[in-house]
Amino acid sequence: MNADAKKTVLRMIPYGIYVLTADDGHGNIAAATVNWVTQTAFGPPLVVVGVKTDSGAYKVLKSAGKFALNMLGKDQKGLAFTFFRPADVSDGKISGQAYRKGDNGAPILSDAPGALECEVTTIVEQGDHHIVVAEVTEAHLMKPPAGRPDAAILEMKDLGDNVFYGG
Repeated sequence: MNADAKKTVLRMIPYGIYVLTADDGHGNIAAATVNWVTQTAFGPPLVVVGVKTDSGAYKVLKSAGKFALNMLGKDQKGLAFTFFRPADVSDGKISGQAYRKGDNGAPILSDAPGALECEVTTIVEQGDHHIVVAEVTEAHLMKPPAGRPDAAILEMKDLGDNVFYGG
């Protein structure tokens, strides 16, 4: 396989940018920028998320069995970069960001325009990112979008010409 062609073609898949947060109830809170996300069913509402297996977020998510998926708006590039690094929880904030606990205990970022609370149903353990299948148990709309909801979220291409994931 041509490695350059593979990388380029896989990068043609559009990716939204989200912050996955989890709290295992034992003092471990994690947050990480994720982008391999999609809805896979309407009934029950299911989403899948690819999570890097050697990340702190994966360990906390797996232990908790639940998480929140915080949507980022077009104007929140800084938050995406903030959560590219391991999260720091101090002074009641995650990496300097205010949050509240969702019904499932996962942190909901106060500045996110929307968030989904999710319960893990299956984890497919293959590759360097495991696929987490989760049922949406609650939805929060903090800032209704003006126009199409799918046009309101931050996408990988919005982060600049030198930021890629995939391939």
